[in-house]
Amino acid sequence: MACFFFVMEGVAQDSPSTSPKFESVIVKTERVDGYRGIWYSNQRADDQYRYKYSGGLGTYCAKHRYHAQYAPEVNKTFFVYGGTKGVNEPNALLIMVSYYDHTAKKVPKPALIMEKGTSDAHHNPVLTLDSDGYLWVFASAHGGKDGFIWKSVKPYSIDSFELVMKKEFTYPQPLFEEGFGFLFLFTKYTGGRECYFNVSRDGREWGEDIKIAGFAGHYQISARCGCGGSRRGTAFNWHPPKVGLNARTNLYYMETPDFGKTWTTVDGKELEIPLDSPQNDALVYDFQKDGDLVYLKDITYDLKGNPVILVVLSKGFESGPKNGPRTWLIVHWTGKEWERKVVTQSDHNYDMGSLYIEDDGTWRIIAPTEPGPQAYCTGGEIALWTSEDAGKTWKKVRQMTKDSPRNHTYVRKPIDAHPDFYGFWADGNALEPSESRLYFCNQSGDVWILPDHMTQELESPIPYPAP
Repeated sequence: MACFFFVMEGVAQDSPSTSPKFESVIVKTERVDGYRGIWYSNQRADDQYRYKYSGGLGTYCAKHRYHAQYAPEVNKTFFVYGGTKGVNEPNALLIMVSYYDHTAKKVPKPALIMEKGTSDAHHNPVLTLDSDGYLWVFASAHGGKDGFIWKSVKPYSIDSFELVMKKEFTYPQPLFEEGFGFLFLFTKYTGGRECYFNVSRDGREWGEDIKIAGFAGHYQISARCGCGGSRRGTAFNWHPPKVGLNARTNLYYMETPDFGKTWTTVDGKELEIPLDSPQNDALVYDFQKDGDLVYLKDITYDLKGNPVILVVLSKGFESGPKNGPRTWLIVHWTGKEWERKVVTQSDHNYDMGSLYIEDDGTWRIIAPTEPGPQAYCTGGEIALWTSEDAGKTWKKVRQMTKDSPRNHTYVRKPIDAHPDFYGFWADGNALEPSESRLYFCNQSGDVWILPDHMTQELESPIPYPAP
């Protein structure tokens, strides 16, 4: 495989003043004969758990948003993931895109957009659709300038993509806003990891990258308020300078009602950006004083438009029981104050799932909260939790996977999720490089496996557990 598959001549285009001139290229995707995810590890450990985190990370990481989007116009859920050339292959990461056809209940052979030239899952892609149905795929960098923005040549099609731009961004969180364009939140490694945003009407011309938080380092997760309007919020933590990201703590929240022109606290107090001190008006809770590390998982809004943030708390960054238990915590703005409510506990800092707040008032979490075959390692078995009292109490209503050979990881929520494709994730052996399968579930918690070897152009996903 080559890095790109060129089938048309590149066409020079004017680039924004903040970027060098870039020659766009149209690429016909190559179809791959099945769904196979990337295996990745980070920070080797000298103990039986082997890594800080590891496993099948095709839908990693929590600060990449989003991996899928439902398009009602064609009744398909489009999704992206980090694919692989094979276990232990060098530079194995593939930028993959596909869809689930809700009418046919089938998936096509997945489409390869590019080889990323690395095996680092931080370079995984994210996806957003514009109002005309074009797919925009943002393939992340990891602290460098090799982030790529791709646009499908045709609406609702994965057959070919235009490489629109190469740009510096990590942990991409683009969203297309009807009537405006793109509001893009991301990270740059300008002083540790710092929070930025940029805007574009058409995805081609971008202005200056604007820093919104930069005091020693942060991770952020963002979401659009589903109650209408242009409101977008971001939650982020803080990396104290003496230790850095492995001491991540505290929780902050800020929002913009006008595509980044102004940023405010949750109760409307205007903030001066970039925030430059850990003690500021965006602070939700000072977890540092309690000795807690804060791992961001998801953010959404309740039916009144109030932000709800899902985090996991821990006492240390290393894998294993000594830093447990890892506590899943809901942090909810009630309209008057921030409330904190415990959901459950699990055995690893990088257990990651998604939070849903539904029109009937049900709150739902789909996540690997149950012990998996590689105990005290990334991921586990997937469970479905619900709350009928706005997150105050939670009930595990179903364990969705069991007796798995590999830990399940990083359950991702699509934009405008359809009940039949409600969560999307991968699995992998957290103790050593392994194959990785890709899965999805419906709203009720039924699970399907995406076929890892395909002989037909369209095939049905495999009901879980596989026969």
